[in-house]
Amino acid sequence: MAADILDRFKESLEETVIDTENKLRVGIIGTGWIAEAHALAYAEMPDVEIVAGADLVPGKAEKFFKDLGIKGVTCYESGHEMLENEELDAVSICVYNTQHAPCTIDALEHGVHVLLEKPFTVTLDEAIEVMEAEKKSGKLLTIGFQPRMSENMQMIKKIVDSGELGDIYYLQAGGGRRRGIPTPYGTSFIEESTGGIGAMGDIGSYSLDMLLNAVGYPKPLTATGYTSNFFGTDPSYYPNHPEYAEKFGVEDFAAGFVRLKGGIMLDFRISWAMHMDTSGDALILGTKGGLKIPSTECWNGEFDKPLTVYKNVAGSEISYEVPMVEKTDLFYKKVRAFVDAAKNGGEPTVPTSQAVINQAIIDGLVRSSKLGHEVSIEIPEV
Repeated sequence: MAADILDRFKESLEETVIDTENKLRVGIIGTGWIAEAHALAYAEMPDVEIVAGADLVPGKAEKFFKDLGIKGVTCYESGHEMLENEELDAVSICVYNTQHAPCTIDALEHGVHVLLEKPFTVTLDEAIEVMEAEKKSGKLLTIGFQPRMSENMQMIKKIVDSGELGDIYYLQAGGGRRRGIPTPYGTSFIEESTGGIGAMGDIGSYSLDMLLNAVGYPKPLTATGYTSNFFGTDPSYYPNHPEYAEKFGVEDFAAGFVRLKGGIMLDFRISWAMHMDTSGDALILGTKGGLKIPSTECWNGEFDKPLTVYKNVAGSEISYEVPMVEKTDLFYKKVRAFVDAAKNGGEPTVPTSQAVINQAIIDGLVRSSKLGHEVSIEIPEV
């Protein structure tokens, strides 16, 4: 029976033919830890050549590529300088959150396709500016939500689209970390000048994308948000670096309610740190059934337990698990999808028309928290 259930949501996939004669010339802006996954993925592709890299820290880019064993890369201390001096087809942008918008706009204005790490931007206004540059350039821009590449994650949308759950009326974003403020790589995630936003941009954007993508990315109408930073500003959280508490300028916990177009309510919560193992499983409730998505700390890749569907059948309450498929390298698949789209004129895996809704919700929750009351969300047309 399990195999039959899985077969109901399967789709046929065509294998992509890779043209190794036509190499995509790629640059990487920002050579921090997340850039490593981009570089290693590109390095595996016979139709891609990494020709340039840039980082503001002198010598960092050179060391980055040397440590990875990637040769022949010209390095710069400015992404703009790299774009001015290199003939590039595409770039991966792996910089601080607050630099997402200016770096992406610069790349688009130089006529280069862009794979931008999440979150899209820090504010909704920045997202609109990026979309205007995208429209003017005519180039490809996609946001780095690698969970989209997971067949297990894709199953969520397939189940919703099949009508198995009926009309969707409620979404719950669960999960979150008990102790996971990302400081092993320094303070770029936690300072306001570099991170801009905290847990919401880091892992909350993944959680939102998983649920919103499943239900067709309805536009948000209003938001009531709450944010806090009790753990991040406590020196005892960092036994070896108590000075980090003074630098902490973002949220380590966020929650809120968002009214979505179509009568859907989104119950959102995300955490870098809390006195709880999880804020719960993610839920999608519909008029004919409900779907439970097992809790994770990050929502940045896969979940470890099967999805469960709950229904009433012939007057009886039943539930069944949806079998999981084998996990694959989602980061490679994300980068591969970008390369294929850039070379063949395809569509972005995560278009900005969806990413802007994700960002608008985060922006609305932040504004609401600061004001202490519900706010309206309006997304300008681009």
